[in-house]
Amino acid sequence: MSKKVLILSGSPRRGGNSDTLCDEFMRGAEDTGNTVVKVFLGDYKINYCTGCGVCNGTHQCVQKDDMAKILDKMVDSDVIVMSTPVYFYSMDAQMKTLIDRTVPRYAEIRDKDFYFIVAAADTDNNMMERTVEGFRGFTEDCLPNARERGIIYGTGAWQKGDINNSLAMVQAYEMGRGV
Repeated sequence: MSKKVLILSGSPRRGGNSDTLCDEFMRGAEDTGNTVVKVFLGDYKINYCTGCGVCNGTHQCVQKDDMAKILDKMVDSDVIVMSTPVYFYSMDAQMKTLIDRTVPRYAEIRDKDFYFIVAAADTDNNMMERTVEGFRGFTEDCLPNARERGIIYGTGAWQKGDINNSLAMVQAYEMGRGV
């Protein structure tokens, strides 16, 4: 059965290492007949959450930016891939801002399969666990019936293109095929 897959690429560099892993995951998912939409967060205007609390009652954010469009896609998908480069042992600002801005409708992001893609210069997967735990805090603790399905660790990737020809590229493609 074909699934609707949403890939959220938090990389600030188009074609950066985590973004390249997103493309490989997408290729695998498309090769098995799934419908895939990739959102490169850098193409969207997403303001920081101001903590005003209005959305708690209205389920709509008062800010007029692109986040409502992305939330629609998140609610409508079957599978969500969240990808980030790892900076100082955490997700980047683009991904964290997106997570913070899901507050108006986070309860509607339910019954989804989640995949995480993290890329870093470090060569030790254990050093990226803080980032993965940040994703898990969002998905497992906040979203109804979220299911973690896989993690891709793109290690040893400092400069743009370092991820090419790595085992992580094969893993991203195969994980995409397995959606």
